[in-house]
Amino acid sequence: MTVYARIAGTGSYLPEKILTNADLEKMVETSDQWIRERTGIQQRHIAAEGQTTVDLAEQAARRAMEAAGVTADQLDLIVLGTTTPDIVFPSSACLLQARLGANGCPAFDVNAACSGFIFALTTADKFIRSGAVKTALVVGAETLTRMLDWSDRNTCVLFGDGAGAVVLKADAETGILSTHLHADGGKKELLYNPVGVSAGFREGEKNAGLRVLMAGSEVFKHAVKALDSVVDEALEANGVDRHQLDWLIPHQANLRIIEATAKRLEMPMDRVVLTVHKHGNTSAASVPLALGRGGALGPGAARPAGADGGLRRRLHLGLGADALLRRRWHPRPASGASPSPAGAGPGARPSVPPSGPPPAPWCGSSPAGATCRRSRPRRRRAPSRPAPPSTR
Repeated sequence: MTVYARIAGTGSYLPEKILTNADLEKMVETSDQWIRERTGIQQRHIAAEGQTTVDLAEQAARRAMEAAGVTADQLDLIVLGTTTPDIVFPSSACLLQARLGANGCPAFDVNAACSGFIFALTTADKFIRSGAVKTALVVGAETLTRMLDWSDRNTCVLFGDGAGAVVLKADAETGILSTHLHADGGKKELLYNPVGVSAGFREGEKNAGLRVLMAGSEVFKHAVKALDSVVDEALEANGVDRHQLDWLIPHQANLRIIEATAKRLEMPMDRVVLTVHKHGNTSAASVPLALGRGGALGPGAARPAGADGGLRRRLHLGLGADALLRRRWHPRPASGASPSPAGAGPGARPSVPPSGPPPAPWCGSSPAGATCRRSRPRRRRAPSRPAPPSTR
């Protein structure tokens, strides 16, 4: 029997302090217009003095667990994606485990920068598929602003702090279809931190030399090409046409990169979850924050009794480049609710209203981050056109 890893709950947390583009204008030679035109970012959240990555992760984790109806003693695994751990060791996942009271289960960090959450989620997915665990907590959390050079306008305007988390449960019917991971260490010079424990720190430099160095234009070119390639890989592996996708939940690094990927998929921007304008690039926290922000979770862990449903597909992208294709059971209205169009059977899609924009995909949220989703009309799409020849 096939076992899937289903996202049963999401949670997110952002520090209270907000740094706007107007604030940055007073700190470095830049402007709100310059930042918006190049990145789409309007503001970002900054961790308070003394507030750590695990502090953020704990809040997101508790909200995800509450949304999924899971207690600490039910967790079989904790995987935390981060580039900014509290300390070198023990891992931030172990520190989080102790705070949650989930002692005893495996807990470890994954450091894959902006792809960290997708790598962590993939790891947990494999544990669940193998039957080794049934319930896993996966977190992406960062305090990247601690390692920024606030005099470098090319990098300090881009990043923010935050955390997002999901609870995965084993499911026989629906969940993550596949994940696709890639890395290229040969492109280190495009985006990196020059110091570390083994390489050494630079005592004479500010922040001991800890900072983000980036070749912005080259990162942009690589990101667009890499995301195009991994999108094709994910869709082909599952026999899914790009027109069958309901939602795109990309890594939130740059609005122009996101728009380029959406255009490649022929997907309107109103079906792309965007948080980059409010969060900036939160690295490993980016995708789970977008999941929580968009409410990419259905109503709880189970389908309503007797409800018919159809599969909805979402594509999640990290920058590395990595992709995750996920499907979720979409409940139809229960008895007494508005009927489906005449002749519609299980899995059939209702027709689209003659005019007006589609409704928001999700409605409401509890303080814990639990959400519900309205049934959304779907247009029948024209047959896909052949993809243009690759230039890579």
